Order: sequence, then structure tokens, then C-alpha cells
Amino acid sequence: MKNHNKAHGISDKVSDIVLVAICTLVLLIVAYPLYYVLIASFSNPYDVYAGKTFLLPSGFTLDGYKAVFADPDILSGFGNSVKYTVIGTIFSVVMLYITAYPLSDKGLPGRKWISLFFIFTMYFGGGMIPTYLVVKETGLTGSMWALFLPGGVGVGNMIIVRNYFQNSVPHELIEASEIDGCSKFRTFIHVVIPLSMPILAVMSVFSMVAYWNDWFTAMLYLGGKGQPLPLVLRGILMKSSASQEQAAMVSGGFAELNKMTEMIKFCSMIVAAVPMLIAYPFVQKYFEKGFMAGAVKG
Repeated sequence: MKNHNKAHGISDKVSDIVLVAICTLVLLIVAYPLYYVLIASFSNPYDVYAGKTFLLPSGFTLDGYKAVFADPDILSGFGNSVKYTVIGTIFSVVMLYITAYPLSDKGLPGRKWISLFFIFTMYFGGGMIPTYLVVKETGLTGSMWALFLPGGVGVGNMIIVRNYFQNSVPHELIEASEIDGCSKFRTFIHVVIPLSMPILAVMSVFSMVAYWNDWFTAMLYLGGKGQPLPLVLRGILMKSSASQEQAAMVSGGFAELNKMTEMIKFCSMIVAAVPMLIAYPFVQKYFEKGFMAGAVKG
């Protein structure tokens, strides 16, 4: 019996070592590209091309960051991105909740057909041009609401939230609160929402990342005003791209201009990614719990 327990203990330790090794390898594979972009943003592009920045920066320089932050639109772009992300995240989460919660009630009349209506939109859509025409005809072009209203309800996320309500919010608590005299709205505010904070955190992260990184929708509907940070960074990168006229005004010609373009490219990636990397740890503890609970089939 002793030998069996000893062998079992050794087997567990070996399994733990193998799992730790696999997780470490996966972490390195996932994290290294971002780390490489980080050290490349502080390095001389020629050294990056030569493969001298495998682990540490080479030819340390801040010229790329200076070029990015020298643009007068960078601060306004950052402010616009924060505004759009905050408003868009609140709007999206509210829309998810007010659609998912009723659909989690199995006594809702027509629940099956309403759910099918939402699911239908996941597979069939008019496309970019019809969507643009709808936005234009409703007078939303040039307004920040064009970024939120057309995709106000993410159906995939709504299904996750609905499943969370069905599987993780005890129906007995809802019944008890209604028996005690709470209206459905008050039950939703004081019982359902406090019990669904994990899935709220997950949906908030999804929405934050989507709105923070979205530049294409802003380019379509906002034109040249109220540009978010990704669109501003795209403009900075495009302005730094090599052309005959630019090369003639830069000391060193195309080589020097291309060097600056590469530095701006790496620095732009870091400037765009850092805010989300800072925000994620604050909701990370809710992320896995909420996502796994919401992913259970309802």
C-alpha cells in the first residue's frame, strides 16, 4: 500500500511538472510577440532587421515615441477613444442585459421565436454597403452613435449572458424576491445584477477591447472629425510612409524615412495596446469564472 501511494505521489509530481512546462511554453509563445514589439519599439530598426533584438533592445532610442506623441492629434485621439470605449461599453452591456435577461425566462411568450430572430442575424446580414446606407439615411453619419447603434447587441455575447442567467442565477431567489413584493425591474436591479458581476466583467472586457481597437467603423462614419486613437495612429503611420517628396526632405533619403516608419509602426502598436493591458488585470479574476459559467449550454 505504501509503495502504491508513493508511486501515485511521484506520478502526480511528474504530471504537475509536465503541465507547468506546457503552460510555460504556451505562455512564451503567446507573450513573446508582444514583448518583441515592445523591445523593437525602443530599438534601432536596422538592429531589428539584423536580429539583434531577440531578448533585449539594441541601439536604444525613443525617436519613435517622440514622433508619435509629437503629432497634435494624439491627445484628442486618446480622449476620443476613452470616450467611445466608456460610452460604447456601457451601452453594449446595458443592451445585452435587457435582451438576455427576458430571454432567460422560460415563461416568456414567444421566447423561442425571438431567440431564433436574434440567431438569424448571426448568419445573415446585409453587408457593409447596406449597413452604411441605413446609417446614412438615419442621419447618424458624423455622430459617435454610428459606432454603437448598428451593432448594439452582440448576439453571441447575448447568448452567453442568457445562459449565465439561466444556469448561475438561482430562480428561487427571483421568485422569493417577487413574493416579497419586488417588481420585476427591482428584482433585476437588486438581485440579478449583483449576482451576475462575473459575466458583467467578461462582457465589459469584450466590449472595451472591441471599441478601443475599432478604427474601421470610425473611418466609415465619422470622417475627419472625432477620430479615435487607432485611426490617429493609422494616419501617423500613413504620413510617415515613404514617398518621393518626403524622401527629398529627409536627410538620408528613403533609408532614413523607412527607419522612422518602422519605429513609428512598433511604437503605435504599444501605444494602442497599453491601456487595455493596464485595464485587464482589474477584471481578470472574474473573467474565467464568468466566461465558463456563461458558456454552459442552456
